[in-house]
Formats: sequence, structure tokens, C-alpha cells
Amino acid sequence: MKTKLSFLILMLIASIGTSLASDTSVDGIWYTFNSSALTAAVTYRGTSYNSYSNEYTGVVNIPSSVTYSGKTYSVTSIGVSAFKECTGLTSVEIPNSVTSIGYEAFYKCTGLTSVIIGNGVTSIKDWAFYYCTGLTSVTIPNSVTSLGTAFYNCSNLASLTIGNGVTSIADYTFYNCENLKSVNIPNSVTSIGKSAFESCTSLTSVIIGNSVTSIGANAFYNCKSLTSVTIPNSVTSLGAKAFYNCSNLASLTIGNGVTSIANYTFYNCENLKSVNIPNSVTSIGYSAFYNCKSLTSVTIPNSVTSLGDEAFYNCSNLASLTIPNSVTSIGDAAFIGCSGLKKITLNSDAIVSKSYYYSDKGLRDMFGDQVSEYVLGDAITKIGECAFENCDSLTSVTISNSMSHPKKSRHI
Repeated sequence: MKTKLSFLILMLIASIGTSLASDTSVDGIWYTFNSSALTAAVTYRGTSYNSYSNEYTGVVNIPSSVTYSGKTYSVTSIGVSAFKECTGLTSVEIPNSVTSIGYEAFYKCTGLTSVIIGNGVTSIKDWAFYYCTGLTSVTIPNSVTSLGTAFYNCSNLASLTIGNGVTSIADYTFYNCENLKSVNIPNSVTSIGKSAFESCTSLTSVIIGNSVTSIGANAFYNCKSLTSVTIPNSVTSLGAKAFYNCSNLASLTIGNGVTSIANYTFYNCENLKSVNIPNSVTSIGYSAFYNCKSLTSVTIPNSVTSLGDEAFYNCSNLASLTIPNSVTSIGDAAFIGCSGLKKITLNSDAIVSKSYYYSDKGLRDMFGDQVSEYVLGDAITKIGECAFENCDSLTSVTISNSMSHPKKSRHI
């Protein structure tokens, strides 16, 4: 038993010895060598990334192979923190032999203005190009299938090409790339992560590929230059605050796969003029269209069962509204501040019949006191005791002939 254990320990030591050889410089580039696989990884000088400062400066062209101690090694990876905080690095070319770019590989290389990523790279790890504020253009080749939170806070990145091998855009991948102007998300991508493009304030155009099924929370938060968005039919999950404060968003198409409009999704999209909510949607969340003050038209389909608190708060140009029979719950102040909303057609029996004092609030608390005309559709069978409590501007209520014995409100 002891002999077998000793053998396993020796094998482990030998394995570590071949894969973690000490870093050595060849032509100004530092490597670790795997002598059994004959592969090399680019690394930093010394025992840690900050043993030396700025060991890489200027232009670095990484070779596809390197000869050391009489053996030729294929350069297959850029290691963890290999170029981290090398602020004097200005340009790097990564050969086709490299398959992975490691965690924090170019972290805070603030002087880096140009990077060529070879078409053999399959993965770019988290924070690989974090805070590379000098980068203006990046092409992610088709070979890349795994893309981590790689370009966070690359504030001068203006041009981006995402190859059609990428399957997901991770959380915060392009966070605060404030000079990025357009993005074409290829059909290979199935998910856009949380805050993936948050605060890309110069982004005017985004094309979302028709394989995307989920758009994460805050995905396009504060992309205030964005003017038009089409959410494809493939998207079923649309996260909270996904387009929060996209203040110049004027044109919006929501695909018929989306099942809910989450809280704050289109909050303060103040230039949005019309919204057609598809039949796939069952709920509209809290403050979903809060302060969309240019909104003149909204279509709420029969599939929707609930409208959250302040869902359309301060949509001051909304002139008319139809609430379908499917809606059983309208949150507090859902349409408060909709100063232009004068006429409402109600087909929801649940909303009118539940308008009782102390329990379910009256219509004024949902729609405001500026409404002058209510039309009660064929679906209405009962009017709650305080349905029209304090509706100061109300001049007309039309009750359908289908309600043969309506219960009068005491406060009409």
C-alpha cells in the first residue's frame, strides 16, 4: 500500500514539474513550458505579475512557436495576468496557435491601443482586457466560443466585431464602453448577460440575433443614445431594467416570445412613442414604462393579467387606453401622471367590481383624477362601491347594455 502511494506522489510531482516550469525569457517574451506536451504559455516575469513593472512595453508580436533548450514549443495560451498592468504596452499580435487568453491577461494595460486576436483563440477569460482604456477597435474572431467579462470599462472602444462562434455574452462584458457606437450580435449568441452593455452611452444601434433567448437585467441600462430596438421572437426572458434610461429610444418592437415586461424595463425611455405588447406577455411589472412621457399609444393584449405599481406613471401624452378583460390586477398609481389620458375603456370586470373603499382602491388611484370619460365594456357585470371615488374630472360613464342590473356607485 505504501509503495503504491509513494508511486502516485512521485507521479504527481513529475506532472507538476513538467507543466509549471519556471518562467524563462526568449526574445523578450516570458514563458512557462510544458516539456511533455511541448507547449508554451506566455506569462509575466518573476514569481508574480507585479514582481517587475512594465516588463512588456511598446509593440509585442507573440510567435506561434518558440525554441528553448533545443526543443520547439507551440505557443498555445496567454496565461493568467501575463501582461497585467503593463501600461507601456501599446500593441500586441496574438498568433493563430493560441487557443486561450487567460484571466486578467491584459488587465489595466491602459496604453494598449491595438490588439490582433488570432483565429485559433476559442476562449477569452474574465477581465482579460479590463480597463484597457486605450483600445479603440476589437475584432473577436469566429473561433471564439467562450467570451467572459472581458472588455469591462474599455471606455474608448468605438468599433466592435463579435464573431459568429460566440454563444453567450457574459455579465458586464462591455460595461461602460462609453464610446461604442454600434453592435451586431450574431445568431450564434443565445444569451446576453446582466449589464452586458450597461452605460454604453454612445451606442446608437444594436442588432440582436434571432437565437437570443434571454436578455439579462440592466443589459442596456443607460444606453441613452440608442434610438431603435427590435427584440426578436426568440427572446423569452427580458430582465429588469434591461433598457432603463434609454432616453432616446423612439422605436421599439417586442417579439412574441417575451412572457413578461419586468420591473423598470423601459423606465425613463422618454422618447418612446408607441408600444405594441405581444400576446405572449402575461404581466407588466413595477414602473415598466415609468416616465415614457412621449408615449401616445399602447396596446395591452388579452394575455396580460396584471399591471404593476406605477407601470405607466407619468406617461403624460397617453391619450386613450383600453384595459382588456384578462387584467385582474392593476397596481397603485399605474397611470398616475398621465395628464393627457382622458378616455379609458374598461373590459376588466375584476378591476371595476373590486373598487371598494379600504380594500381595493377606486379607479382614481389607478388612473388619476384627470379622466373625463369611462366606457365600461360588455365584460363588466358589477361596479364596486367606490369605483369612481374622487374622480373630479369625470363627466361621462358609459355602461354596456349587457349589465342588466348594475350596482350604482355612490360617488359617480
